[in-house]
Formats: sequence, C-alpha cells, structure tokens
Amino acid sequence: MRERWVDAAVTVAFEELEPVSAFPVVPGRRWGPGLWWSATTGRHVASGSNAMRAQLMVLDRDPDVVGLAGRPVRLHWYDEQGRARSWTPQLFARRVDGTALLVDCPSHAAAGGERALSAAVMMERVCEQVGWIYRRPEPLDALLAANLRWLAGYRHPRNQVRPALTAAVLEAFACPRPLIEGVEAVGDPIEVLPAAFHTLWHGHLQVPLDKPLHERVLVRPGTLPSSEALTAAGPHREAGGGRFREVP
Repeated sequence: MRERWVDAAVTVAFEELEPVSAFPVVPGRRWGPGLWWSATTGRHVASGSNAMRAQLMVLDRDPDVVGLAGRPVRLHWYDEQGRARSWTPQLFARRVDGTALLVDCPSHAAAGGERALSAAVMMERVCEQVGWIYRRPEPLDALLAANLRWLAGYRHPRNQVRPALTAAVLEAFACPRPLIEGVEAVGDPIEVLPAAFHTLWHGHLQVPLDKPLHERVLVRPGTLPSSEALTAAGPHREAGGGRFREVP
C-alpha cells in the first residue's frame, strides 16, 4: 500500500509493521539476517548485518525509544532528472514524544556507494519534513560494541531473578565501588552477577563502556544516555539530490 509520506508519517504505526522486504543472504559472509529480541518491546526485530545489530543494541537501550522495527517502510521519489528512485531505511525507532528515527547502518562510511549517499541526503530531507531524524552512523567502536553485546546477553527480564535481589544490588552500589565488591556484598556471585548485568543494561547502574569490563570495574548509580549521545552520527557527503515527490 502506498501513501503520501507526510500523511503516512502521522497515521502509520511503523513500529508495528513487518519488513517490506527480506534482508539479503550473501554467500560467503559469516553473518546473515536474523532476529533481535528487543527489551524495549518484548518482540523480535528483523536485522540484516552485524552493523545493524550493533545499532539495534544502542536503540534498544535508549530510554527515549519506545518502539523498534526493521525495514518497515520504503520511500519513493523522483530525482532532479525525473527518474524514479526508492530507498528502504534499515531501522525505524519510535521515540517517547511520538517522533521517530530512520536509521541506516553502513559497515563503513562509503558503504552502498553513490546510491546510498544520495538516498541519505533525501532521507534527511523527508525526515525534516515531518519532524523526524535520520541517522547514518559510523560503525560502533569495537570495545563499545563488545561491552554492549555482553550486557545485552542479560537484557531479558529473567536475569532480574527477583525484585528483592535487584533492590539489594542497587543498594550495594548506592556509592561507587568495584563490581565484584558490590556483588559479593549481596550474595553468591553466580546468582547476583546476572542481576547486576541486567541493571547495567537497563541503566539503573552504570560503568564506563569505553573501557574493558572486568570484575574490578567501577560501578555507580546510573542514568542511561540517549543513543544520540552514545554514538555520534557519521558524516556523509552531498551526492545528487532531488525534490521529494511520491511516485503515483
């Protein structure tokens, strides 16, 4: 179904939609399409690459994000030469204020070539039309990505174990202290560490994610940064252009 963009942006709950097309399987690559279980929504989100899964981790942990979907919309327009063009942003994120993000997740700055860079310019324009934001961030720093992957392994509510244990973990780190000291003050690390990592994922506690996680890492009470603060958007150069107009 096609709708005018400015109307669809207001009326369509893109976060509820399935992908408009499947992510491709590329022979010989070590990764492939898959599903990410979202702690934000309690549902699976389609993903197509390691870079995309990394950005899903960031968005899933963002306190301003309340909905997520993979490839839920394809946009059509004509370029300056009158040629029909289309683009399918890889991720959609609904924000708590009702606005949204469209996100592409390149594996490197020039990924996708001129077509992707031209589409990025157009995505910025159409998002600006409706008060949304478009991002084409650079890949996550390897250490940041590794730390987020570790904490993401404890994002499911089952790692909370029980509310009383979570409360004890938060109390143990009311003042900053090394991870293992606070955990051992609560009880058996085998039981307590999953609850501690769960609270770290959800931002109730915090550690420096730009440094290796280890048992002596300093843990303190936390407030989650937004995804925009955690990852800087990568630059893209102006390539092509056009006027936005729906294809009839």
